[in-house]
Amino acid sequence: MALGLESPAPPIKVEYWLRGQPVTSFQPGKVYIVEFWATWCAPCVPALSDLVQLQEKYADSGVEVLGIAAHERAQTADEARSKLDAWLTEKLPNLNYRVGLDYTRDMHKLWMDSSVSVGIPTSFVVDRDGHIAFIGSPTQLDDVLPKILTGSWRVSDEAKAADAKRIAEGERTMPIFAKLAPAMKAQDWAKALSVVEEAVAALPDDVNFRVLHADLLLHKMHDLQAGLPVMRQLVRDAVNKKSVLWMGAAMSQLFDPANDNSHLPQADRFAMGKELSEHILAVNPPQRGEVPKSYPAVAQYYYESGDKDRAIELIELTLKSLDGPAPIPDKPKQRVMSVLVQTLANYKGQKACYGSLCATPQPGVLQSTKAQASPEEKR
Repeated sequence: MALGLESPAPPIKVEYWLRGQPVTSFQPGKVYIVEFWATWCAPCVPALSDLVQLQEKYADSGVEVLGIAAHERAQTADEARSKLDAWLTEKLPNLNYRVGLDYTRDMHKLWMDSSVSVGIPTSFVVDRDGHIAFIGSPTQLDDVLPKILTGSWRVSDEAKAADAKRIAEGERTMPIFAKLAPAMKAQDWAKALSVVEEAVAALPDDVNFRVLHADLLLHKMHDLQAGLPVMRQLVRDAVNKKSVLWMGAAMSQLFDPANDNSHLPQADRFAMGKELSEHILAVNPPQRGEVPKSYPAVAQYYYESGDKDRAIELIELTLKSLDGPAPIPDKPKQRVMSVLVQTLANYKGQKACYGSLCATPQPGVLQSTKAQASPEEKR
């Protein structure tokens, strides 16, 4: 039976405590947030910062946060510990909760695997009596934690339904990943497609499988007859959901410069790009200040459509957003900035700089393909 709501919390098995005093067991009367994360996980960074605020806000209510680094990529435990220590010093100097390293992944097996949890960051909340009260995304803690503290959450029908759904999805997803990973690694696209089609049938609302389905057909197998209907359906569903995540993922399949889209029918590509771009900017207009990850793909659409000014504006907004309130690890940030500044130079056709980072236009960069689009799209 999967670890879930009402289960006794598994033991704490941490080799090294990098911040705070060691914890070996859960004290009765306290509520613990056990957070699984890694330095390479981009969504983990804002989640860890949010936990600083939660720890401060609920300290007097007996809440203790434990950050568990169980996914660190390093050759040795000492290397992982050194890497984590430097990262925490730089990124979270105001850390106010305990952080431990689970290099052997014992805690990962006891907590993540046992609860059929696939991705990170994942939060576990241990109630005052040592039983699991919540498993899921840390973005849900603002809503769920106050209810846990009052004792109303764990016994609610909402909590039971949410956990049953989580376990059911996890039980369907984990075997799929077990088959998909080796097929993708071996570049056996036919096998990967078979697995993904099975996943889409079982989990039609999983955006990752839906996008991978389109990517395999369009970019790995170049099967336009099967791939274009899949892509059109993905666009329709993304727009109907009004989800920036879904729309951005679909947009990247069509206008990510990293993809070779020269084999795609341009009329179809531009029609879908136009629809997605308009809806993305309607949900997150530039003047609002919220810059989704899909802006560069939207910029590419406008650039290829001939609206270079709009494309340049969106890339510049994306660059500025990297210096926003949510911290981003330096190496990923530098990589993203480098690509964006190069894109800006290509769009402008001249040297472009952001801070100390500069780039000149690359020869052979994709130019506007508006002339290739259909007459209807030119209007």
